[in-house]
Amino acid sequence: MLRGMLKSLVRPSPFKAGVAVTLLAAALYIVGGMDVENELGLLRELRALDNRVFDIMFRARGPSPTTGSVVIVDIDEKSLARMGQWPWPRDVIAGLIRRIDAYAPRAVGLDIFFAEEDRASPRRSIRELSRRLGREVVAAVRPEELDKLDNDKELGRAIAEAGKVVLGYSFQMEPDGLKEEGARPFPMCEIRMEPPGAKAPLLAAYRPILNIPAICESPASEGFINADPDASGTVRRVPLFVDLDGQPYPALALEVLRVGLGETGFAILVPDQRRGVLGIRIGDRIARTDEMCRICVNFRGPVGTFPYVSAADVLDGKAPREALEGKFVFVGTSASGLHDLRATPFSRAAPGVDVHANIIDNVLMQDPMCLDPVKERMVVSTMIIAGGAALSALLAWVGPVIGGSVGALFICMVTAGNYYVFFKNNQLIAVTYPLLAVMAIFSVVTLANYFLEGRKRRFIRGAFGLYVSDEVVDQLVKDPGSLGLSGIEKVLTVMFADIRGFTTMSEKMSAHEVSAFLNEYFTAMTEVIMAHRGTVDKFMGDAVMAMWGAPLDDPRHAANAVRCALGMTRRLEAMRREWSARGLPHLEIGIGLNTGVMRVGNMGSRSRFEYSVIGDNVNLASRLEGLNKAYGTSIVLSEYTRRAVGEEFLCREIDLVRVKGRTKPVRIYEPVAAGPGGEDERAGIRAFEEALSAYRGRDFDRAGAAMRALYEKEAKPLYALYLERIEEFRVSPPAAEWDGSSAFDTK
Repeated sequence: MLRGMLKSLVRPSPFKAGVAVTLLAAALYIVGGMDVENELGLLRELRALDNRVFDIMFRARGPSPTTGSVVIVDIDEKSLARMGQWPWPRDVIAGLIRRIDAYAPRAVGLDIFFAEEDRASPRRSIRELSRRLGREVVAAVRPEELDKLDNDKELGRAIAEAGKVVLGYSFQMEPDGLKEEGARPFPMCEIRMEPPGAKAPLLAAYRPILNIPAICESPASEGFINADPDASGTVRRVPLFVDLDGQPYPALALEVLRVGLGETGFAILVPDQRRGVLGIRIGDRIARTDEMCRICVNFRGPVGTFPYVSAADVLDGKAPREALEGKFVFVGTSASGLHDLRATPFSRAAPGVDVHANIIDNVLMQDPMCLDPVKERMVVSTMIIAGGAALSALLAWVGPVIGGSVGALFICMVTAGNYYVFFKNNQLIAVTYPLLAVMAIFSVVTLANYFLEGRKRRFIRGAFGLYVSDEVVDQLVKDPGSLGLSGIEKVLTVMFADIRGFTTMSEKMSAHEVSAFLNEYFTAMTEVIMAHRGTVDKFMGDAVMAMWGAPLDDPRHAANAVRCALGMTRRLEAMRREWSARGLPHLEIGIGLNTGVMRVGNMGSRSRFEYSVIGDNVNLASRLEGLNKAYGTSIVLSEYTRRAVGEEFLCREIDLVRVKGRTKPVRIYEPVAAGPGGEDERAGIRAFEEALSAYRGRDFDRAGAAMRALYEKEAKPLYALYLERIEEFRVSPPAAEWDGSSAFDTK
């Protein structure tokens, strides 16, 4: 009848509802996020939120150390005031390059390009004047002299003389109808695929916007300057190679790095065609990229993290030599009027040249941020499934207040864990989707709890609250199926703790005093038991019975039980000092612990039952508790508990005993200390074990001498007991079949 009523109350579980939402969220993420570039609309929006979160993480991390190998020659406001408005005449830029070259840099990259002739060039002015007059005005000037009046050729000569200048150019990514056949850059590097024959899914360009021939005839190389900001306008991922008509071309930063390192080329790593590009190799350095060969820039910090040297100071020879010597030098501009400003995680208006500096530094240190879609799917899916299932279970059992608090804690932990575990190790893992999933799970399970589970819980509490303990009621609410009377079999640890000589002690106290004394004692012992994850089974007169491993599973139930027993003796010692000051009697307890298979569940009749544990192993624990008096100990463990705790406690073997109701002898132990114990304790145990070995080997003379030496050092009742036995065996030796055990036929 009882089971029938409960079954009628069972509805679709809030936990199941939470798990369903969890699996749906995980499936949506896995399916929708298979291709980062073509995610579902919701995931694209969340990816944008993730980027904002990563920006916050960058700022929370703050500036990080650079290699100190990159410096920026800045066409700043000071330089414009010194040399005039931009664009400068090309002979001025030629002079700047010659000045930089005099500092012996490793390589120079120009984050500017020259797609048109210099309008300030004298030769252009002469040509324009001739056109207007209708005749040549410098016919008498030799061609080589005329070339000296050409600012573009002057800049080309300066670049050629320096020998390590990399020109920048740009790609037009979208079709604009202006493509010229045969117009293409000419980087001076070898580009190969690893493995050979692999194809890299690179960003495709429509056409290049190149420097004029007079300038780009003899540079060290060329590299594109496109930064590819995302939809928010922020630069986060920058292509290292772009495809133009089936041919990959390198970025400016890569070419500057290659020239400076003296390498001949690059390798694009495509170990798995389905996953795209893994990274690029330059010399012995490997830089991770996304699947389209874009580097996720690990920005070192705000503007100024890399050293900036004013172009005016370089032109005037005022820049210190060590500022540029042996460095990778970029020439760029921070002047706001020149419109070369980019948004980065640290700034809404950072000079574009700062991005190139970060890229070189990342490749040198081999620490760019890594966005691995496969790893991200695995981590995020695990977070959703594990966190969602755990939150669903928690909300289903404890309600929305605690569940909501834990959910908020989970959100904080996921965010903090993402930052410390992944972001600070240069891994980008999505965080907003799992947090959104957690909020959805919380909402669904809370609503399901309210509508489906509330009535069932109220029924169970009303039906059983007057008959069983609150702890059992809570367990029944969580698992109505556990109301079966037969219970289940589990490996548990059970404890019996009894007050020694309580009958004699109680005869000297009034009934009220006895009751108050026991209440105080049981309250303290119960606190210790519960603090060590134990369950108080029952109180039996002056004894308490407790168990570990039920109703909640505890893989460390044996260790927790032994730790509890030691804690009970310490708590009792403190209480004895208080009782002594109040004139109360001295109290000793004996504790027995055993571990083994037992039956646990609701025991009793259909009208009256309690959550308890029964079985032969329970009886053994009760027998062991009674042995404390014989051996003068406070705690006795069975060999099964001793084996379960391993090396977590220093234990002394006491004896091999046969207790009432069991034919097989059991080794019993006394826990001496948590952990390895002190050297004196270990030495004492070794000496006792040697004496015990001699005793069981019937060498009673050696056993007696060893045991007496121990007794004289410390007069323990255990040593006295063995000395008494040894003397008896000397007079009346044990039978030939004696196995060294001692029999106890009473409880």
